[in-house]
Amino acid sequence: MHSSNESVSTPDASAPPPSGGLWRDLRDALRGTAHDYTSGPLGRAIFLLAVPMVVEMAMESIFAVVDVFFVARVGAAAVASVGLTESLMIVIYTLAFGLSIGATATVSRRIGEKDADAAGRAAVQVILLGTLISGVLGLVGAVFAPQLLALMGADAEVIAVGSGYARWMLGGSGTAFLLFVVNAVFRGAGDPAVAMRILIVANSINIVLDPVLIFGLGPFPELGVTGAAIATTIGRGIGLLMAFWMLARGAGHLAIRPSHLKVEPATMLSIAQLSGLGTFQVAIGSMSWIGLVRVVSGFGPEAMAGYTIAIRLVIFAMMPAFGLGGAAATMVGQSLGAKKPERAEAAVWAAAKYDVAFLSTIGAIFLIGAPFIVSFFTTDAAVAKVAVDGLRWMSLGFPFFAAGMVLEQSFNGAGDTWTPTWINLCVYWVLQIPLAWLLSYPLGMKQDGVFIAVTVSYSVLAVVSGLLFKRGAWKLKHV
Repeated sequence: MHSSNESVSTPDASAPPPSGGLWRDLRDALRGTAHDYTSGPLGRAIFLLAVPMVVEMAMESIFAVVDVFFVARVGAAAVASVGLTESLMIVIYTLAFGLSIGATATVSRRIGEKDADAAGRAAVQVILLGTLISGVLGLVGAVFAPQLLALMGADAEVIAVGSGYARWMLGGSGTAFLLFVVNAVFRGAGDPAVAMRILIVANSINIVLDPVLIFGLGPFPELGVTGAAIATTIGRGIGLLMAFWMLARGAGHLAIRPSHLKVEPATMLSIAQLSGLGTFQVAIGSMSWIGLVRVVSGFGPEAMAGYTIAIRLVIFAMMPAFGLGGAAATMVGQSLGAKKPERAEAAVWAAAKYDVAFLSTIGAIFLIGAPFIVSFFTTDAAVAKVAVDGLRWMSLGFPFFAAGMVLEQSFNGAGDTWTPTWINLCVYWVLQIPLAWLLSYPLGMKQDGVFIAVTVSYSVLAVVSGLLFKRGAWKLKHV
């Protein structure tokens, strides 16, 4: 039952901002105007959160595409090395995303409770945990990069071409890890515009440095695929420094004070417990991508290169849509902190509706225009065929991808990390990987079997998540 004064009970509560105030709301969203997301029109709240999150995630997706765009000019082995290294980076992203789940859920709940001091203390504990974890991972990756590429199925040519790239990406992965975690803190606080600006700066630097370092423009040496990794690491590193500076000076709803700079074992343990399960949840899904890479690598460098291009383009499309899921997660956390579960639920369904509409449109563009899009990334006919087929198969599942992204993030925003963990375990490991292998090898569909398995698994995930979300047990979680 909606309370009589709850904004979501009005007929237009989940509608987008009215046309008369659209430009004002867009301006406010991009500037990061302070707003109480626990009250007022729901449509405006989602809009203010979603616009900068969508732009931020678009910046993340551009990171994924820019390297491939330039590296594709170097050759198939270089592209394959990027794809295999990214499959190793999944471990880094998994742990960062898991810690970010705890960060967003805890910080958003504290902000919803109007306790900015507790939110600042929680942010410090998250950063301390992230620094420790990413430091260890970066050291291991830098030392054992060639061996890790070999473990992923790389042949001698790919290892020779891509070891430098892998060393820089894995060794500098702390910049990606901490940048992701700090931006999750800003999003949880209801300040996605801050995270957006940081990613715009980091991505702009990467775009400028990529061709300069890959091809040796001007006075710079020609570093090939290794130059792409150096450019990415520098861009993310500068973005991370900017994020720390904005935390220190105070941005939006959150600021780190000198009194927050201490270890609080109880707070750190609470976040670690929540993040630990969140990490396991994300690991189940992300590690399944490593399994898929192993399936595809058995069909040669051309298949691996085509798969890499297709997956990067899918990520490019999905990351902005992921921003709407982030908006839903923040709304859920803050609304539950304000004791308004009905507002949280209404926000999720509204965000899911917008996300499905957005990603369905992108899917239609990919389905029709796949050959034209892929032509920007490769002129190799064998590589292009794999990429085009992959885009077309996976675009069929885009509406389900959209709904599933919003629903899973909403469970996490409520602190209910168990439900999506079990869903991921069943969908990715019980269904997706065995189906990919069955279709690819025994049934002879080769890499197309992997693309079909991805679409089927995400579709099942969306349906199951929707049914469990409607049950409402997530409303009872405490963070």
